[in-house]
Amino acid sequence: MIRLGVPRLPAIHWPSVRGRGRADAGPLALVAAVVVVVTLLAGAAPPLLRAAADDAVQDAARTAGRNADVTAHARWPYDDAPGGGRARTPHLAADIEDFRDQAVGALDPGLRAVLGPPVAMVTSPTLKVTDGSLLRTFQLAYLLDERGAYSDTQVSWIAGGPPAPAVPSDDASVTAPYDGPPWPVQVGLSEADAAALDLGPGDRIPLADQYRRVKNVVVSGIFRATDSNDPTWRLAPWLLQPAAGADGVGTTRLGGLLSPDSLPDARLAFDQDELDRAVRFTPDPDALGSDTSEAIAAALVTLKATSGSSNVGDTTLKWETQLDLVLRDVQTRINAASAQASVLLIGVLAGAVLILLLAADLLARRRAQALTAARQRGAGLPDLAAELLIESAAVTVAAAAAGLALARMATPGVSLWWTIPVALAAIAAGPGLGTLLAARSTRDVRAPANRTARRWLRQTAQLRRAALEAAIVVTAVAALVALHQRGILPATPGGATGAWSTQDSGAALPSGAPALGILAGALVLLRLLPAATTFALRRALRSRRPLAALGTARAAATSTHALPLLVMVASVALATYALTFDATARRGLADGAWRTVGADARLDANPAAGIDMNAVGRSIAATPGVRQAVAAQVTDNARVTTESTLVTPRLVIVDAAAFQRLLASIPVPDAPELARLAPTGQDDVPALVRSGDRSLLPGMRLQLPRGDDEPALRLTAVGTAPAVGDTADVVIVDASALTAAGVPAVPNTVWVTGPGAAQAVAAHAEGATAVVRADVLHERRTAPLTAGLLRLAWMSAAALAALGLLGLTLGAAAGAPERWLTLSRLRTLGLRLREARWVAAGELLPPVAVAAIAGPLLGVLLAHLTFGPLALRLLIGSPTDPAVMVAWWGAGLLALTLLAAVTVVVPIESALRRRRRLSELLRAGGG
Repeated sequence: MIRLGVPRLPAIHWPSVRGRGRADAGPLALVAAVVVVVTLLAGAAPPLLRAAADDAVQDAARTAGRNADVTAHARWPYDDAPGGGRARTPHLAADIEDFRDQAVGALDPGLRAVLGPPVAMVTSPTLKVTDGSLLRTFQLAYLLDERGAYSDTQVSWIAGGPPAPAVPSDDASVTAPYDGPPWPVQVGLSEADAAALDLGPGDRIPLADQYRRVKNVVVSGIFRATDSNDPTWRLAPWLLQPAAGADGVGTTRLGGLLSPDSLPDARLAFDQDELDRAVRFTPDPDALGSDTSEAIAAALVTLKATSGSSNVGDTTLKWETQLDLVLRDVQTRINAASAQASVLLIGVLAGAVLILLLAADLLARRRAQALTAARQRGAGLPDLAAELLIESAAVTVAAAAAGLALARMATPGVSLWWTIPVALAAIAAGPGLGTLLAARSTRDVRAPANRTARRWLRQTAQLRRAALEAAIVVTAVAALVALHQRGILPATPGGATGAWSTQDSGAALPSGAPALGILAGALVLLRLLPAATTFALRRALRSRRPLAALGTARAAATSTHALPLLVMVASVALATYALTFDATARRGLADGAWRTVGADARLDANPAAGIDMNAVGRSIAATPGVRQAVAAQVTDNARVTTESTLVTPRLVIVDAAAFQRLLASIPVPDAPELARLAPTGQDDVPALVRSGDRSLLPGMRLQLPRGDDEPALRLTAVGTAPAVGDTADVVIVDASALTAAGVPAVPNTVWVTGPGAAQAVAAHAEGATAVVRADVLHERRTAPLTAGLLRLAWMSAAALAALGLLGLTLGAAAGAPERWLTLSRLRTLGLRLREARWVAAGELLPPVAVAAIAGPLLGVLLAHLTFGPLALRLLIGSPTDPAVMVAWWGAGLLALTLLAAVTVVVPIESALRRRRRLSELLRAGGG
């Protein structure tokens, strides 16, 4: 009967474990240091990115302003009286309060938790001030928040009093005939609006609606806001002061505040559905976060999808908001930043794994004799593997724990997943290589005497290596193809990118494309290096310089050592890639700041402020340090009609020649087509157009409305306009051509260039807003996601540069015993110490030179191949991807540092080994 053997547990020889640990404390400490640093970076980066993502969501909500508000609208119930006419509803203010409570009750609890207090609003249609000015409008508004109506609680009356009812407030039998005279309604005016209208208590405001029907609106009093910074006022800022451009080009909107007593009269002063009632919820930015964005956006989409239709004649709630779109946009940026961070982190992990393999190879070489002796004394391979595994696990676990502890001290949390590759490599590399070396040194397989058999074994080994290298190259090509096909963002089932898509299981391969591509390039260089050194050796043997021949011979003999070259090339290439990432992002941010501001500085004024911007522009131009100052009228959301649709571009009315000179003096694309805007004497005014959706194209005929009583101004698109600001749709018209057509320009913007531009606009900023390009650039660079990615790029480049230098040091240390044994024996034959150092430098220089020259080029090549799919435009907030900006200074510094390190390593090696005895040098097998 055959009895199966029971597997035994490895027999651990603890004195050997302790002895090897003490003998090799230096290399083990080096491995521990690498694990600590890389674990710290990999464990801290994801939590910091999550914190930056939360800050980005909050900043997006703040920046969106009113677009992020959640608004509920509802039609009014009909107020027809039984006997004809419309009934006055004295309790209308209480109905508005009930309407507000109804909107609050319709919200999802999770959504309600991130929204601020509700504010109920009743607003009239926009009316025209008929005092001779066609460019002033007026709107009545009633505001109610949880503190009450604003005419009662948040204002103080400095003249007159709050609006009173037109009839006794408790009389519910009052009706207004359908065809009766304008129903009277009282409103309060702010100090600024009253001064602009030159009206006081008891005066009637000359108003008419779009059908020229006169309205009977009387001023009850003049108020002053208790707190003009109260968030509720931002829902109707024209109640406090005139708002320019609120109703189109050159318009100024003013407002009258209604009270609970005058609100029923305002209901009768307009037709059934002319007053708009709404409840607005402003999101609380501090309550938002990247982890809750998806649920909030889903709740908003459901809320809008289930709300009533705008054409349904009932009183159901109809919800409107762009907060879900804001959250989707910022989540897309977060996804892009996370993917870009993963690319940088994978590069650092790849360099760390390679350096750990090199350190394990050095450790195995140092222990070759001890491991061989242990095997010869009867130690089994499982026993040796277990001993080495215990040692490496103890060092790695302690180092990883220290790195994670440091990361936890610096960040709100740690990421364990990113530390696993480094920990596994540190644990497995040393025992694996040590066990393999012990097995090879004590195996009893002899080399066959048959030459064919020896050639077959050699070719088999070469084929295995070629298969491994081919697999890496194929994987790198597949990663690059996947990156270009799917991009870096998560993919939805339909094939497009989505903000909260969970179809991201295949993101690891595209994210590793740069690292895999660089590794594949390093393998190609590894294949070419032996041929290059062999060619150099042949040339050196023909020369009369024996030192060159000796150094080249040593370089050719060690050119097949793969790990040192792989570590140096990969580290330098990945560091160059990270520096190029940083330089490209910073260049894109700088270009975006130029595009946003349009000059070194810009001065924007409210047309209602009455500032003569032409005079301000001339004064700024005379300021020392100012090269150019160009005044223009810039109107956002101007109403321009084409033959088929209405568009709302940014309308720029400017001196075309001066604007062309300004653009030529700043780093933005020139605009030679501005010369086409000169007056032609024809009926149509020439214009340049720019559109993101091709709704505006050269050759189109456009119309610019001017007012109800005047015909629209006809324009002809004669070319493509340059970008003006961050808007996609732009129309540019020459100021003199427009003046010749009977429409004088009223500048509200001055673009200023020159070193003194910031000081000049600051000195003239009274009543206007100064925008400085340097401030815009600083704000964008310090944005949470952008600043986090740029810091990570720098930290990655620094870590990879250090790994490259460490790779040079470890590679030199691995070959130092054999190298200096040979050189020391040559010294016994007359080779001087200085000459021995030159020979050692000649051995080390070829792989270092390859890494210093080919590494940066490989990093730049991968940057050009991968930056497009990485969607850097989302990081910098640009409509297009920035051009690749190579950090040649950084690449050159890396190359010079690597080459200079050779001049440091060689003298140190020489000093450590110059006192070896002659008997040690000549002893067979000595080292």
